[in-house]
Amino acid sequence: MNEPFSVPVTVRGYETDTQGHLNQAVYLNYAEHARWSLLRAAGIRQADLVARGVGPVALETTIRFRRELLAGDEVEVTCAFEWGEGKTFRIVQLVRKTDGTVAAEIEAVGGLMDLGARKLVADPAQRLKELALDPALLEV
Repeated sequence: MNEPFSVPVTVRGYETDTQGHLNQAVYLNYAEHARWSLLRAAGIRQADLVARGVGPVALETTIRFRRELLAGDEVEVTCAFEWGEGKTFRIVQLVRKTDGTVAAEIEAVGGLMDLGARKLVADPAQRLKELALDPALLEV
């Protein structure tokens, strides 16, 4: 099994709450950043998706907070797609400190929407892989 795709992020002071912890909503931003970074690395740009009349949609997201993050902490945010048989897929992500400590686990269910019909496409994995210059990055 390959290591999942990851991007580095440094926690910025303005992202913290009154206790000095990374604000809960910012974890979603970090996850989204990693997802789009993975798609870009695979050769899929937002403009490519729009030109093909499709766009990713979030259907459900769960965050499990494991350890606090503070301003200045350096983390990596992983991203791995888990493809199934239907119209939806799972995205599994970790926010991990440089010492390996897992700060958060993020799991999401997503789909790829046909922007004209406003319905999920039947095989999102195949549609994304057709757009990708490096489809191997979409597999773990």
